This record gives sequence, C-alpha cells and structure tokens, in this order.
Amino acid sequence: MLTQGTSAVVLRRAMAVATAGALLFTAPPAQADDVRGGQEQVIKTLRLTQAWRVSKGAGVTVAVLDSGVDPHHRDLVGSVRVGKDFTEGANPPGVPPSRLHGTYMASLIAGHGHGREGKQGIIGVAPEADVLSVRVILEDEEPGFREFNSAERFEDVVARGIRYAVDEGADVINMSISKELATREERAAIRYAISKGVVLVAAAGNDGDRKVDGDFAPYSYPAAFPGVVSVGATDRRLRRATFSNWNSSVQVAAPGVDIMGAGPGDEYWVGRGTSQATALVSGVAALIKAKYPGMSPPVLAQALTASATDRPPGGYDTATGFGVVNAARALAEADRLAGHTETATGPDVQDPAKPLAGGRAGPIKVIVRDDERVTAYAAIAAAAAAGAIASLSVIFILVRRVRRAHSAQDA
Repeated sequence: MLTQGTSAVVLRRAMAVATAGALLFTAPPAQADDVRGGQEQVIKTLRLTQAWRVSKGAGVTVAVLDSGVDPHHRDLVGSVRVGKDFTEGANPPGVPPSRLHGTYMASLIAGHGHGREGKQGIIGVAPEADVLSVRVILEDEEPGFREFNSAERFEDVVARGIRYAVDEGADVINMSISKELATREERAAIRYAISKGVVLVAAAGNDGDRKVDGDFAPYSYPAAFPGVVSVGATDRRLRRATFSNWNSSVQVAAPGVDIMGAGPGDEYWVGRGTSQATALVSGVAALIKAKYPGMSPPVLAQALTASATDRPPGGYDTATGFGVVNAARALAEADRLAGHTETATGPDVQDPAKPLAGGRAGPIKVIVRDDERVTAYAAIAAAAAAGAIASLSVIFILVRRVRRAHSAQDA
C-alpha cells in the first residue's frame, strides 16, 4: 500500500510514465456518508446533480489505463471488467498488483456508492458507466518496479494498452499518467483510437513548478498529442493548482486538490494531482457519450471547451485552458452540437446555406487554442514597399512561433 508520499511510477529510462496523481493520503476511518460529504465540493463545481437528470453514463465503457482496478470494492463492484495486464512479468510470480491509483481513478469516474440507494461511499461522475481495467503501469512500491523501469519489452505498454482498449469496445480512455517523451507507437495508437470514435483524456502532468525556456511547464504525453483532451488541475478557488503543468497543450481543467476517492479493500483516500482532474473529465465525457453515442471525439471536445466555466480573461490561458469543466453545461452544449459533423460529405456540401451532411445549418465556432493573439493593423496611406516589409515581418514572426510550438510538442 502506498504510504503518504508520491505515487510516481516510472517507465523505462528517461521516458518515464508516471501516475499523474501527486499525493495520496489515507483517509481516517470514516463513516461512508462522511465520504460522500467529502465529495460535495466536486459535485457542486461540476454541477453533477443537474447533469444526472440528463445522463448517468449508462451503456458507456471507460477504459482506465493505470495500475489496475479492484473489482471488488463495494463502490465499484459489478461495474469493473478486468482486462489485460501489460506489466505481466515485471513483478515476481505470485505477487498481486497494488491497484491503488487505478482503483482511485476508476471510483472518480464510475463509482456507484453502496448501501441503501447507493447513498454511501464514492459516487463517480458517471455512476452507471462500466470500467475496463487495463494495467499499463506499476506503482513505485511494487517489487517489480525496477524491472518494469528497465526492461525494453515494457517500453510501448501505453500504446499497446490504447489499442487493446479500443478493440475491447471502450468509448472513453482515461489516462491519468504522464511521460516526458512521445513515441511514434503512441502517436499511431492515438490516431487509431480517434479513427474509431474513442475519446482520449489524459493528465497534463504535475511539474508545474518547472519551466522550459522560462516560458512554460514541460509538455507531458500522451496529453500533449493532438486529439487528446489534456486536463489541468485547479485548487479549491478554481485557480491553477501550483503543481499542475501550464502550457498550450492544456485544454480544460477540473478540481484536483483534496479529492476523495476509493482504494483497494474498501478503503478511501484523499489526494491531489492532475490524475484526479483527468478522471473527473473522463466521467463527463462518459455522460456525453451515453447521451450522444455517435458524437465524434473532436465535437465532444468542443462541447467540453465551449461550456467550461471560470474561463480565464480572453477565453483561454495556459493554466486552465478554456476553463473548468461543467457537466451540466457540457451536456447542453453537446445537445446543440449533436447534429453537426466535422467533415461535410453530402451532395449539398458546396451550398453554405444548407446543413452539412444532413446536420444542422450553421458553422461550429472554433476557438484557437493559444494564449496569444496576433492583430494586424494596415495603414491606409502607407507606402506599398513599407506595407510589404511589414507583412513579411508578421509572417516571419508567426512562422517562428509555429516552429517553436511544434518543436515543444515533438520533443
């Protein structure tokens, strides 16, 4: 069992995969209703009571790529399918997995509580969703940690886990894990998942006190891959938690401080990290998928961002992205977007006055994910030569910025 401290787990060499949950603390012995009381702030912030009138996640499978999920916890029993263990062989024979971090994340996504009418214990964001447990990391106290960290055969477990989850019917994949370097295998696996309509949600990482080139916190993967919903963490004031990574990959944020969750063996834990925030957002994605099963990942991501609350000045910043996810508003926005498609294919595709491919008329407003805006002013009476020079200067600056952004993501 994890003691009070970090829950970091490292994959081989410097290409580390870590549970993005920063600190886990054992909750003192508590009555189950005290546990539910500890969730009140999250339930209120995400407006879950209102959202549950529309959807509770029934019929949706969320794959939890993590350290394993305890299927027997009273708040998860009946909702967990134990899938493949891609870490098999790292621990000595006969040593069971700890499954703390994974159980914790699964409970935030799909915990259904227990007792009369399920009013005790942990209630997840999507309490009627199912969980597919896919083990792709070890926790650092497990005896096979060193072997897992060094053996080459475990290098691409995340990519393999993503493909496995997609093939097993996952609708949403939660990845409360982070690593500093990207791989081609992971990029290809993410592309495969998106092509199958699977929503991917990942933690932005917990290196918020570090800076790269003095401008941003490090990029983490798989969160920084295009197409993945990258989640930052907020504190109780809904401001960026000090540990939460801040860079232009961050798309949305969710509470990530003092979050109550379940642990193996019917225990309860309190922790903080972008892991927890990620699990909450995956739960909201499950609510949307249950109501609108055919909604594509890009449109669902648009529903999350367009409906976020506590939006930063200007609409976006690198700390909390487009703002804090709000489940009730996200479902309402998903309803508005439900008839849209991101690609027009019908016979009337060239007619801008008609709906695209049979969907609702009108374009989807797309907001550029950047915290800087470039405004060009043209001088009416300027000389042609001066105008040309000014234009080339702006283009040169923009090209440099784009190259810098690509370099940061591809590093």
